Amino acid sequence: MTFSPDLPLSVLDLAQIPEGGTAQTALHRSRELAQYAERLGYRRFWLAEHHNMAAIASAATSVAIGFVAEGTSSIRVGAGGVMLPNHSPLVIAEQFGTLDALYPGRVDLGLGRAPGTDQVTMRALRRDFTSADTFPQDVQELQALLDDPMPGQQIHAVPGQGSKIPLWILGSSLFGAQLAAALGLPYAFASHFAPAALVPALQVYRDTFRPSRQLQQPHVMLAANVIIADTDEEARRLATSQQVSFVEGAFRRKRSLLKPPIDDIEAFWTPQEKAQLQSMLSCSFIGSPESVRAQLEEFTATHEPDELIVATTTFDQGARLHSLEQLAALRAGAAV
Repeated sequence: MTFSPDLPLSVLDLAQIPEGGTAQTALHRSRELAQYAERLGYRRFWLAEHHNMAAIASAATSVAIGFVAEGTSSIRVGAGGVMLPNHSPLVIAEQFGTLDALYPGRVDLGLGRAPGTDQVTMRALRRDFTSADTFPQDVQELQALLDDPMPGQQIHAVPGQGSKIPLWILGSSLFGAQLAAALGLPYAFASHFAPAALVPALQVYRDTFRPSRQLQQPHVMLAANVIIADTDEEARRLATSQQVSFVEGAFRRKRSLLKPPIDDIEAFWTPQEKAQLQSMLSCSFIGSPESVRAQLEEFTATHEPDELIVATTTFDQGARLHSLEQLAALRAGAAV
């Protein structure tokens, strides 16, 4: 499959707080982005769980999803994802069962096993350091709670039971690929920030997939960073906000909000930081519409995703909306 009108597009958002703004600013920007994506024909709008991060307002992920869902009417909304080891399966079944009761047929639940934070915050979350070891069992427990109740079952998710909310496994390693294949679930790979295992993970998932009631054939959604502007130069400048955010947060352990773009990124990072970040963000497609079209055609032809989910991190909200519009136009005109 190449980048074509048949390839579903979705949006992954972190509800990032811009410098000079607040969490309220970020969440309203997220809802506006979802509304715009809905009008453009995007399939899903997912928010991700992170904790103790100064620039990310989606920590209470199910609450943020509800806010987005209330402002939209047809686009699927969900988590990309919920870090299940931070929670009991029953609580997540109840939260997402409530979302499904309010917005029926529109809720997705992507599940990850990473903490979505640092070790100090893990303790504050009351997370057991071994909880990731039971992730496969927790996924199955959650799946059962969302299924029709069994005779003699004592614990029920209300709301939630019988909703059969579609589950996804999120991952960036062979572990997630193996689990998604074994359970017959769709697989979303975090290629937008951890692309190293992309090729082997997709091979393992596709080669070992076992059909389930939810899914008969393997289904892969790949994540990518996409920023489209009128020129390559402007897109690259817009992308410096994300680059600065990654360098400060991941490498320098500095708590900061999303900053405006800078003119000289080379003067900001060290050669080591640049090399490491370029490796992490290698699945980033940044430039004019024609430049991004060529990049996406190569990416989708190589990996053949069933869906593409894009993260567009820019300081300016108008630039995000413009990028989504240009991407939708590219897809619509890809066969021309």
